[in-house]
Order: sequence, then structure tokens, then C-alpha cells
Amino acid sequence: SGHYGRGGRVQVITWKMDSNKVAPSKLLTEVQSLAIENAFRSADVEEKGAVETEQVQHIAQQLLGDVLTISEVRAVVDKAEKLGSSTGVLSIQEFKDLIVDLLHTTTTRWGSLQTQLDGYVGFDTVLEQQRKKFLKKGFEFNLMVVGESGLGKSTLVNTLFKSKVSRTSCTNESPRKIPKTVEINTVTHVIEEEGVRLRLSITDTPGFGDQVNNENCWLPIYDQINQQFDNYLKEEMSVHRRKQIPDTRIHCCLYFISPTGHGLKALDVSCMKKLHDVVNIIPVIARADTMTIEERDAFKERIREDIAEAEIKVYPSALLPEDEDVQAANAPIRKHIPLAVVGRLQREREREREKE
Repeated sequence: SGHYGRGGRVQVITWKMDSNKVAPSKLLTEVQSLAIENAFRSADVEEKGAVETEQVQHIAQQLLGDVLTISEVRAVVDKAEKLGSSTGVLSIQEFKDLIVDLLHTTTTRWGSLQTQLDGYVGFDTVLEQQRKKFLKKGFEFNLMVVGESGLGKSTLVNTLFKSKVSRTSCTNESPRKIPKTVEINTVTHVIEEEGVRLRLSITDTPGFGDQVNNENCWLPIYDQINQQFDNYLKEEMSVHRRKQIPDTRIHCCLYFISPTGHGLKALDVSCMKKLHDVVNIIPVIARADTMTIEERDAFKERIREDIAEAEIKVYPSALLPEDEDVQAANAPIRKHIPLAVVGRLQREREREREKE
């Protein structure tokens, strides 16, 4: 198999399909093997046939270039320490095995191990082909909002998508009393912006936290999320699978916290602890305009402490592996969790006045 790239370079490696296990070093081309051996010998100044594990990082960077990310360098160091755990050194064969494993599992930055192209291949059009494919197909996003009544869930969703997309604002349901049990209601829209179509599904949970006894009020929500996973898995495993499987899995859950100023309620803690393993939870402080800046900041700090104490995993999760780009993007987001939000329908009201 080959990985092609414009700019006069191609990364090639040949895999031998055999029932017998092939040593990783035998998968290298002659040019690649020679380059690795030369780099190894340049570091083995005493000609002992081995290098210390501390040197492996520098040899790898010499081979692959100094463009390796921090996570890739860390992978090199971890692999070297694992291979040389007993002796503290690596032989040339062990070093070759390490480099091959690194190339195939960790990085596409092959540096001097890349192979020169003799001409233009044309694979650089793959990105454009994928873009057209996704634009034609459209995207899906399933959002769930969880919180007590009166926290502005519908208002915030309408504000986010600049349209009446929440169930209460786009259906003909008449106002009614709070349901006796937690209900699960989903409304779906197709919205389009600059030629990009999005199938947006909003799932809300009327009745949550509004009863005298709220024990296990999270259970219908938990069951609904898991049911969507089961439905998708059954479709994937079906013999007569559909060409395009509808994705009804919940991608994100906005959990609304009442702006009490006293931290998380017991209901909030128990619910988020049950849901954090099955859905991405983003905690938001509803109606944040009811607090001063100082009160808001103090409240957010209390919530962070409660989340840490209860070991609740919120999005973006710090437990997932991240490269440097993702870490840089997520770092400022984590600083603002929980988000303090205010939903406004002022523009819509102004339009209604203009019509009058």
C-alpha cells in the first residue's frame, strides 16, 4: 500500500501478506533501512552496537525531522523506555522495530524516510472530493437539553440557531401542566447556510426536576440515549444495511444549572454522574444575567469544585488523548466551563413590532 502526497514526495511501504509473522524491520525498503542504520551508527560513537534509550529521541528527530509534535516525541520516548527497560540500551534491531512501529501507528512525518516522486500523482484532489461528498450528503447534529422548567432552554436553543427550532416554539402544542413523569420529545429541522445543509434534532425533557420526588428522574434520559446507540448498532450489523443509516445518537447534552449561587444541587450531581459516560455533557448556567459579574465568577468556581469533587466528566474531557492542536483549541474552552449563558429573543420581537 502507498500514501501519496503532492510536492514531489511519496511515502511507500510494502506489506507482505503471509500467514507467518513478519519482523517489522523486514517491511522497510533498502533505502529506509540504510537511512536508519546510518543514523544509528552516527549516535553509536563507541561502536558498541547499542545506544542508550535517552538518545533515541534525538536519533528519531534526526531521521524524521524536527517537526514531530510533543505527543509524537513522547511516544518515541515511551516506546524506547519500554524496549530498553531491562538494560537501558537498544540494539540496532530494536531501534528499527521502534521506528517501524512509530511510522505505522503514531506519525505521518517521515522526514528523510520519504520517497521521491517522479511526477504528479493527483491524490491532492481527495480533500476536494470529500468536501463535495459531505456537502451533497449534509450533516447531522442531535442536541439534547436537560434542566428544570423555566431556565430558558427553548430560548437559548432558538438563540443559538437564530430560528424557532425548539419544540415549544415550533409546534402547535398548547401550554399544559408539568407532566407527571419525565418525557422525551424530539423535533427535527433541516437548516441551510451558505450551501451547507444541517439536519438538526432537538430533544428536550419536560418534567425533569419538576416533581416533589425527583429520584431516578434521569433514568428516562439515560434509557433514551442508550436506545439510540442500540438502534444505530443494529442498523450497522444488519445484513441488509441501508445505504445511509440515520444517525439519531445524541451528540451533545446541554445541562442547565439553576443560577442559585450555591453550587450544584444533589439532583444535578446525580444526573450528570449517570449521563457523563454515555453523552458529551456541557454544563451551562441558565439566566446568567440575574447575577453580577462577581457573583457569576464565584458561582462558576463553586460549580467547578463540585464537578471535580464528584468526578464528573464534562466536555471537552481531559481524559481523552489529544494532540497539540486539539489541546490548544480546548484549553480556552475548559477555562470557561461551566458556560454562563443568556438567551434573547429581542430581534424577533423587533421584527414583530416592525410588522405591526
